[in-house]
Amino acid sequence: MSAKTRIVVLHMREVIYTVIFALLAVLLILLLVFMFRSGKKGDGLEETMKYASGVYTSSIVLNNQTMDLKVVVDDNRINAISLDNLDETAAAMYPLMQPALDNISQQIYEKQSTEGITYDEANQYTSVVLLDAIEDALRRAEENSP
Repeated sequence: MSAKTRIVVLHMREVIYTVIFALLAVLLILLLVFMFRSGKKGDGLEETMKYASGVYTSSIVLNNQTMDLKVVVDDNRINAISLDNLDETAAAMYPLMQPALDNISQQIYEKQSTEGITYDEANQYTSVVLLDAIEDALRRAEENSP
């Protein structure tokens, strides 16, 4: 038996068109899968309520002076962090309190979490006290969430 040799001639234009259409088909299929997948719970599409909306406070006592740290949250966001009852004497005794709070609160607004917060070594202890008070207020907000 003799084997007949077949010669197949492919034009470069046809190969290029076939590859382009195959890539477009794959892209279309992926697009349809992402568009029409179900939004069932557990697939990361729905946000759950992390906090109960409201204003939560935590007290800081330094040298018999009490300051209140106020945290304002809604269902999923930390909106504001501020010090209340910080009189002039306490501000003079603890001059790093407000700048440390500004630094920490800016990072919390961006991350929406108290994890991974960085602070200077110069105001390390002040920052730790403030961060503990913020975490305490956020813990109360989480406990009150439905």
